[in-house]
Amino acid sequence: MGTCHGQERCTPLIPAWLTIAAAAAIVLVPALWRACRNVVTIAHEGGHALVATLGGRQLDGIRLHSDTSGLTVSRGKPRGLGMVLTLLAGYSSPALLGLGAAWLLSLGYSVGLLWLLLAALALLLIQVRNWFGLWSVLATATVIFAVTWFGSAFVQSVFALLVTAFLLLGAVRTVLELQGSRSRRRGTASDADQLARLTHIPGLLWVGVFLIIAIACAVLGAGLLGSGG
Repeated sequence: MGTCHGQERCTPLIPAWLTIAAAAAIVLVPALWRACRNVVTIAHEGGHALVATLGGRQLDGIRLHSDTSGLTVSRGKPRGLGMVLTLLAGYSSPALLGLGAAWLLSLGYSVGLLWLLLAALALLLIQVRNWFGLWSVLATATVIFAVTWFGSAFVQSVFALLVTAFLLLGAVRTVLELQGSRSRRRGTASDADQLARLTHIPGLLWVGVFLIIAIACAVLGAGLLGSGG
């Protein structure tokens, strides 16, 4: 398992495995997960916003909350393919972002990945409409910028791998949390339940779609990272 083909920076085998283990610990240890989960929420709401915009909907803003939940508000047709894709994008986006990051790492572009993440956060920042959301995005961007600007080549490659593994694993956990939340109360406003009302397909099946996407991205991402060395 390496993370490059020689174009840029590469993480040696043992540090790479330790980094992935650290990402798994962040996802599995409750205290660490609570501290870092907003990173996944940022990707989730960013996915809603991107697909809504591409689908012709008018984006009214994004809110991120201290309980790690989020809300993306857009205006447009309340039904139809555009709305379905917008809702589908939320839980899928962290996994797909992680897969894209794994692909870039497999090509050796760890620093390029970090700059792309910073650019995405800058675009997201102008759509955030609450103070906690602004703080959350700015804090995330500050950490990435500090590593990108001041970190050594080794630190940059390790950090890029940590972010990638965290997104891939965190995407799976958030889907499992979604179903846990749904099982504790009925009539929720979750993405799965909104999709159920739009499509008349049970919410549980939509949770299954989210989970398949998340697991598939994790497996494919692991394959890309494993082929990189």
